[in-house]
Amino acid sequence: MKKYAVELIGTFFLVLTIGMTVVQTPTGVIPPLAIGAALMVMVYAGGHISGAHYNPAVTLAVFLRGRCPASDVPGYLIAQVVGALFAAQATLYLKHGPTLPPPGTPDVMRWLIAEFLFTFALAWVVLNVATSKATAGNSYFGLAIAFTVMAGAFAMGAISGAAFNPAVAVGVASLGLLAWGNLWIFLVANFAGGALAAVAFKALNPQDP
Repeated sequence: MKKYAVELIGTFFLVLTIGMTVVQTPTGVIPPLAIGAALMVMVYAGGHISGAHYNPAVTLAVFLRGRCPASDVPGYLIAQVVGALFAAQATLYLKHGPTLPPPGTPDVMRWLIAEFLFTFALAWVVLNVATSKATAGNSYFGLAIAFTVMAGAFAMGAISGAAFNPAVAVGVASLGLLAWGNLWIFLVANFAGGALAAVAFKALNPQDP
């Protein structure tokens, strides 16, 4: 249960930071910087307990890579989604139930590509800095993971919203920034990116079981 609690807490603060900086963005706030910082500190805080996935696509990648037991996967995914839902409700309360513009119409192919590319990048970085025996014990893993998300948010935020995380997409939909009917785009792209990152890692690191 400790691992699941850590995953819930970390995902909660990641999505809460996203909501508080993206919904009616305060003057002077640069959301990708705050989001990357929140992810970094949560990764360092929870990495030694749960691995600090905070992302169902990362959990899938770590599972396929062989470093997350199948028995843990459902609990991780549930904890991450519940954390995201709690964060969305906290955001709406703290923002006084803001009136939000209706979600835009997606450019499906561009959203799929944007989300796939940086979810792959994120999972690829996680596998290499947090699960590889060649980088075991390093002190930079949290920074590397967070900077990947930050770079992706700057690069793809204007295209897809830069979730790179199915739990984040659920939280964003709960906030009303994404139509529930478009959630499938993130689920497909994010899980595909995580899965391919695991395949690529195993192919390029056959000596690292």
